[in-house]
Amino acid sequence: MKKTLKILTCITLIFTLALPLAACSQTQPPSDTTKAPDGSPPTQEKPLVLADIGWDSIRLHNAVVGHIMEEIYGLEWEETIVSTPIGWQALQSGEISIYTETWSENLPYYQDDLAKGDIVELGVNFDDNAQGIYVPYYVVHGDSERGIEPMAPDLKNIKDLLKYPELFKDPEEPSKGRIYGAITGWEIDNILRKKFEAYGFADTFNYFSPGTDAALAASIAAAYEKGEPWAGYYWEPTWVSGKYKLILLEDEPYEPEGYAEGLTAFVSNRVTVCVHKSVKEQYPELCEFLSKYSSTSQMIAEALAYMQDTEADYPETAKWYISKNFDLISGFIPADKVEALRASIA
Repeated sequence: MKKTLKILTCITLIFTLALPLAACSQTQPPSDTTKAPDGSPPTQEKPLVLADIGWDSIRLHNAVVGHIMEEIYGLEWEETIVSTPIGWQALQSGEISIYTETWSENLPYYQDDLAKGDIVELGVNFDDNAQGIYVPYYVVHGDSERGIEPMAPDLKNIKDLLKYPELFKDPEEPSKGRIYGAITGWEIDNILRKKFEAYGFADTFNYFSPGTDAALAASIAAAYEKGEPWAGYYWEPTWVSGKYKLILLEDEPYEPEGYAEGLTAFVSNRVTVCVHKSVKEQYPELCEFLSKYSSTSQMIAEALAYMQDTEADYPETAKWYISKNFDLISGFIPADKVEALRASIA
């Protein structure tokens, strides 16, 4: 069962999906365990802490991993709500034990921090994610079941949007189109603004900042349910990508130098499972499980869409997710624990 949330009290600027601060405490955390004299497994003295960075997919992974930690390995756990920079520092210091969803490509100091030794990468959770500028599928191809004709049948590339300012009309300034951007403070927002200028959108489009990821998702949902045109930034996996059929528009081939200036396609991320070094030292069986733990963007998007449609909470959705993907997930744990896992979700 998910334990009571604690909030780290820190003063920081919250920026980017995953840009950490370079500096951090290297203080060794107190031991979580006491080893028995006979060499038997250690006794847990305090819960392991999983990072809650604020988006749905990591909360779902925490619920799935937490369920298995408790039911299969007999370990207590809890979540701590943190921003990305504070959470990454806390993982380095040991105040946070486990990151189930680390967007490594968005962390410029990721490899350097691994090299310091306080953070250990155990495996890849998923690497088939995407981000960029999306439009609803019906904008390009229509939807015969809903009586929607194609609105922009030749729309393939981000730059093709320049032909359609009237289609994506800004309700607050109808003489221009509107493109929804990323959340203010995220590094990707800076890149998108550069792309907006470099590709020549400023003359005929407005860049609209939605304020929060919830507001951005709500704008897509509102347009989709009404069958209206919409264009803007989004990423996968989310409940939106699981529930609605969207098209990721093409862009120039990715290359590192141009990417930072908004001149190329958005990079996919190698999303990893990381732990503080003390977790690997004290919980080798748990870390064996975490090293095998993996998913796909589609699996998570479907689970988040299920959660959205049924109003299930994270623990309930975690059980549904394990049940739906039982053959895969049961392979992450010892064979003699499989029936215990099955019973735990019955």
